[in-house]
Amino acid sequence: MRSSLLDPRVLLLPAFSVFILAVAGCQSGDGARTLDVAGDQKPAEQKVTEAELRGFCPRVTLRDGTSFFSTYARGGQDDPTKVVYQASLSDVSRTCVTADGMLTMKVAVAGRVVPGPAFSPGTITMPIRIAVTRGSEVLYSQLHQHQVTVADASSAALFVFNDPNVSFPLPPDRAVQVYAGFDDGPAKKPK
Repeated sequence: MRSSLLDPRVLLLPAFSVFILAVAGCQSGDGARTLDVAGDQKPAEQKVTEAELRGFCPRVTLRDGTSFFSTYARGGQDDPTKVVYQASLSDVSRTCVTADGMLTMKVAVAGRVVPGPAFSPGTITMPIRIAVTRGSEVLYSQLHQHQVTVADASSAALFVFNDPNVSFPLPPDRAVQVYAGFDDGPAKKPK
């Protein structure tokens, strides 16, 4: 009696399978486009220039102490049962374009709003500031009143804020810092 493991037909089956897979891999793809039989040509890829590759695009930082914002019901400052909502910023992104000695940035900030015990569904307004500094010099500063609609008081709402108009003279030393964060403005004077 002969063992089936030593049967040459059993040994040839895996080798033949590997051969078939290799040949099939060589034949995959769209042959018509490879040979340009259909006459379609792929559009030329846009090349990135060295200047664009080495282009200056300052990093955006969430300023310390400004990535969280809480709103309380009237007279309930620092009372956890009077929290209307809490908002937080978690991610930042940017793109840059340089032209005529100016740097123009699009700065995007992502975050979320968590309704508190005193929340009622509706539209809320959050003060988000984008600022650019060079040492002690302020090159750009804009306070935006970003609105987010929160319909469900039982779950958090995500939001994205975008400032596409951050523009300032291109600094020669690249010593520029871009900040994003909540800014409820100067303290209100008592009446």
